[in-house]
Amino acid sequence: MKKYATIVTIMVLIATSMPFSAFAEEKNNALNLAENAKSALLLEQDTGKIIFDKNAQEQLPPASMTKIMTLLLIMEALDQGKLKMDEIIRVSDRAASMGGSQIFLEAGEEMSVEDLLKGVAIASGNDASVALAERISGSEESFVNEMNEKVKELGLKNTKFQNTTGLPAEDHYSTAYDMAIIANELLKYETITAYTSIYEDYLRKGQDNEFWLVNTNKLVRFYPDVDGLKTGYTNEAKYCLTATAKRNDMRVIAVVMGAESPKERNAMVSGLLDYAFNHYETNKLFDKDEIITEVQLLKSKNKNINIVSNQSVSTLHQKGEAEKNITTDIELRENWDFPIKKGEQVGKLYVKDGENILSEVPLTVEEDIEKASYFSLLKRTLQEMAKVR
Repeated sequence: MKKYATIVTIMVLIATSMPFSAFAEEKNNALNLAENAKSALLLEQDTGKIIFDKNAQEQLPPASMTKIMTLLLIMEALDQGKLKMDEIIRVSDRAASMGGSQIFLEAGEEMSVEDLLKGVAIASGNDASVALAERISGSEESFVNEMNEKVKELGLKNTKFQNTTGLPAEDHYSTAYDMAIIANELLKYETITAYTSIYEDYLRKGQDNEFWLVNTNKLVRFYPDVDGLKTGYTNEAKYCLTATAKRNDMRVIAVVMGAESPKERNAMVSGLLDYAFNHYETNKLFDKDEIITEVQLLKSKNKNINIVSNQSVSTLHQKGEAEKNITTDIELRENWDFPIKKGEQVGKLYVKDGENILSEVPLTVEEDIEKASYFSLLKRTLQEMAKVR
């Protein structure tokens, strides 16, 4: 485990909440939310605070909400340059044979990554999911292994995947809580909502096999500010939905599992979103990718290194609550081994109310850091010696 050293404390006066221990009481109160769901959860994105939960740790079949993890690994591959939006993928026999919701790919058909992504994000296409999984990992089985490795990386204890699609399978389960955490991770790739927010679009536009995409998440059209995320349905799972909406800098994630009808599911999710926006608000401390501090590393190619937050940083409070003093502590590595890749975690930002830690946010480097050459180090040493004189 890397050692960290606290280097600075920042004092900011903001409007913040009641003591955060009260959130535990709040979320368990009889709020009459999601009454007919098997489980439900309401989460604020920046702080990760749970505003409401109902049986949120109960293991249940997630149906096509499984594709939230599938989309997360797709977005990671795009971010890492392993996949390109304009790349053309040839569809395998296996991908084309997927049942359930689909975009009716044919074996041997060629389609761009971006169109396949639309097929997953908008229409919940099982065939598109498998086609992308096979391209990224070589087979759906290998991709599923990566999905489950990501589950472990996120520290989730109640999720296990057997496929990329959510089609019924033994020992394939998740929880409302885990779905919200996976969704939160996916939403760090902000471009995903450019696809999950589309209500309707076309594939193969103008061709004989033109296909009309209609979003399975009707709240994208009928609830203000909803821009994702993923529905699900099987006979066993019933009707499920993980939805997200952003209003006045506050993004929330609502999960409902096990509703008896799509109408009831949408009404319960709408009620959760209404509750969040009517009763809570956030105060932003830092934007995503904002420079938090700077360090000087003598042995790096670039001596001055910008340290940034990999997400926006806020505090959550109930509307009308009194102001409090909030502190933020920054801890950075003591030992710096080169090279360091852009986005690699090098520390943490702690948002605190007194001694109570409200949230922890990873800090990363703004760009790749290479070790300085021998001649650069020699030059710097001579410059420092000249300053001493």
